[in-house]
Amino acid sequence: MRRKAGRRGLCRSRLLRYHRGMKLLRKLGLALSLATTLTAASAQPQPQTVPDTMAQRTAACIGCHGEQGRAASDGYYPRIAGKPAGYLYNQLINFREGRRSYPMMVYMVSHLSDDYLQAMAEHFASQHPPYPPPQALQVSPAQLARGRQLALDGDRKADVPACVACHGKALTGMAPAIPGLLGLPRDYLSGQFGAWKNGTRHAAQPDCMATLATRLTVEDISAVSAWLSQQPVPADAAAVSDSAATLPLECGSVAQARKAVRP
Repeated sequence: MRRKAGRRGLCRSRLLRYHRGMKLLRKLGLALSLATTLTAASAQPQPQTVPDTMAQRTAACIGCHGEQGRAASDGYYPRIAGKPAGYLYNQLINFREGRRSYPMMVYMVSHLSDDYLQAMAEHFASQHPPYPPPQALQVSPAQLARGRQLALDGDRKADVPACVACHGKALTGMAPAIPGLLGLPRDYLSGQFGAWKNGTRHAAQPDCMATLATRLTVEDISAVSAWLSQQPVPADAAAVSDSAATLPLECGSVAQARKAVRP
């Protein structure tokens, strides 16, 4: 009898330990399940608020034109940072209206309003990142001398005014609509001259740059593009405000920009 009572007590003790152990395991399982759920929830990407700024809206532009519009290093896409807002606005309008043709630009601006394009232009005009040093070129001294002559003095025999007559004495542009010519790659400059000369780039009539390009030879275009691309940019480079300056050629886009800024 004593043996049976001892066995019963042992069984009860084991059974109690078993039930206590199961309760502990259930608690541990619940705790692990809760921890796993919390970990999984914290691992989910949290929604981020994107700032509604013009810098954010124009983020696609920097893929070609570089951060802040400072230009990429491929030597073709131009710097748009710091250009006069009137000039940038005119170019966006020209792409939208078909006077300039570059599929990516046309696609991006084709459905944008005048006000939105103006806001884009003002944003990039307000950016002033530093300029990189000019890229080294293999150009003959004679070619550079011809380019310098065209930029600073022009060519009376060919009826070609100097670049400084419109783009400012320092070639940094003239507000509100004439861009600076420094800090631009030779390939871009010669490409735009070629587009005007071949009739694939247009501006508001009268199109002064198209008229000028037809008076330049291919050699002259190469020379002036090379010389301009080799000039260092002044540290304080900015377009001068001279909306009343008399230009050697009548330019429709300049007239439009001047009219737009009049009080």
